[in-house]
Amino acid sequence: MSDVTLPDRRDVASIATDPDAFEVFYREHLETVRRFVARRVADPHLAADLTAEIFLAAVDSASSYRPERGVPAAWLIGVARHVVVSEFRRQSRDRAVARRISGRRLLDSDSLARIEDRIDAERQARQLYGALAALPARDRALMELVALDGLSITEAAAVLGVKPGTARVRLHRSRARIQTQLQPSVQEVIS
Repeated sequence: MSDVTLPDRRDVASIATDPDAFEVFYREHLETVRRFVARRVADPHLAADLTAEIFLAAVDSASSYRPERGVPAAWLIGVARHVVVSEFRRQSRDRAVARRISGRRLLDSDSLARIEDRIDAERQARQLYGALAALPARDRALMELVALDGLSITEAAAVLGVKPGTARVRLHRSRARIQTQLQPSVQEVIS
């Protein structure tokens, strides 16, 4: 054991920078912290972890200690209280998450594959919608009438008030523009 002692029992700030001062502080307050933790937790592994966390937190916050507010042991118990409460909150959040997912059936590999396929299909649909949105309004309307509403080119031309030949040219150009904007896998969807 080191013969180093804290210059002043109230000089806690030195534990953050001086390993010898920390050792003295640790040895002086270890039993107090152990008793504090043991009264609050039943798991010995958790108690050991919390004890270590308390001293780490004390080192991290040593500069916040104010001697006029009390002795170092009281300050350390305040640090310990915050560490323990934080752990209890974390455990409570973990339990809440476990309750939310308990009773739910986990996905089997086939279900997961179907969901992934659906996500991929929707991604392709979003790309297609983006390409359609980039078309001029009159060309987009023609494409929608033919591709979505199932009208023939002649019927779509009549709805839009254009000649069937004009509609064919616009539709052909619109398809070509869309195909250049899409990835190869999406091009198969619109062909």
